[in-house]
Amino acid sequence: MAEDKSSISFACQRCSQPIRLDDSLNSFSEHVSAELNLPIHSNPDVDLESQATSFDHYVPPCRLSDSGNGANGFMLISDENETDLLSHQYKIKVALFDTISGNSNIDHPLCDECADNLIELLEQQLKIAEEDCKDYSNYYKMLQNETDEPKLNDLEKELSDLKAEEQRLLEELEALKKEEAESLKAIDEQEAVSERLSQEEERYFKEYARHRRDVIVTEEEGRSLECQLNYTNMHLDKLQRTNVFNATFHIWHKGHFGTINNFRLGRLPSAPVDWAEINAAWGQTALLLSALARKINLTFDKYRLVPYGNHSYIEVIGEQKELPLYGSGGFRYLWDTKFDNGMVAFLDCLRQFQDKVEKKEKGSKSFCFPYRPNKGRIEDKDASYSIKIQLNSEEQWTKALKFMLTNLKWGLAWVSSQFNSDGEEIEESTNE
Repeated sequence: MAEDKSSISFACQRCSQPIRLDDSLNSFSEHVSAELNLPIHSNPDVDLESQATSFDHYVPPCRLSDSGNGANGFMLISDENETDLLSHQYKIKVALFDTISGNSNIDHPLCDECADNLIELLEQQLKIAEEDCKDYSNYYKMLQNETDEPKLNDLEKELSDLKAEEQRLLEELEALKKEEAESLKAIDEQEAVSERLSQEEERYFKEYARHRRDVIVTEEEGRSLECQLNYTNMHLDKLQRTNVFNATFHIWHKGHFGTINNFRLGRLPSAPVDWAEINAAWGQTALLLSALARKINLTFDKYRLVPYGNHSYIEVIGEQKELPLYGSGGFRYLWDTKFDNGMVAFLDCLRQFQDKVEKKEKGSKSFCFPYRPNKGRIEDKDASYSIKIQLNSEEQWTKALKFMLTNLKWGLAWVSSQFNSDGEEIEESTNE
């Protein structure tokens, strides 16, 4: 075992694997040692370091020094107690490897595989060096064959021109740098302006959105007001076309009864109308005739109508006497004629109204009342009917009241035709 340890005492300086040395390295002559100490190249100008760049990937070597501390020398593969028992052959090998490593940039020893790789690298370097040498030789020959060598003055002039061009380019570069700085400054200013414009644009769009909303709300309100205006105008036109008297006093008939605002005026044995309804009908009739007279500026002679609902009456001017236009029914005395006198006075007021209308028509036959009041009676072409209830049948009295309402309806139509929608009287020239 001791023999094996002594034979394997070195490691490859590239892969750090233990190697076994050949026995021929156990001893060599002084002549061989002197040759090994000679420099590899006789030319001292050759830079070995520059030619060994292809071996830079090699692991830095570990050299074995005499001190044996293992920091700078070869690594010894053996027990620590055996380092002092180095043989003379081992020292010779160490000296040999130190010499070889000192004369080259490659540390030794190397294993067979690393040595083969080293040889391949050296062969490649040799091939590249031979090609470079060939190129240099060809270029040298070409230079020797050239007859026109450039003159020194021309070269100096070319150098001066190149320096001037360099100075010009440097000045241009400096100007471009200044221009670049100004451009960057302008860019910063424009970016600030762009940021400000972006903020103003955002503020503008916010204001635009707010105003747009206000416009939409205003337009909606405008359309709503326009609809309300159209609706109001429609109702105004309807009201303008509506006759106030016709709308207020609706005179019609219901069977044998004349009606005003759906109140029947009169009584029949087959249809006994309540006196409250009759009194209400007389109140509406008195109000209508009073309104028509006031519309044409008519003041009744001797009488004044006082519409008072179902207790309306006629005041006799100068006598401080009131003639009622309402009845109470029940047993009637022959001397109780106030109600009859009130109806006769009302018929006289109707006569005065008809006379005033006919006077305004100036004898024109285009308008004529169908019935004629005369002293408590209302006359038709063939007959006349008393307005009184005493000594009269209910049928005759009801028919007289119906004829009276018919005349009032005609008078209402005539008054409505004499005034425009504003209530102003139409000039007589337009009627002629």
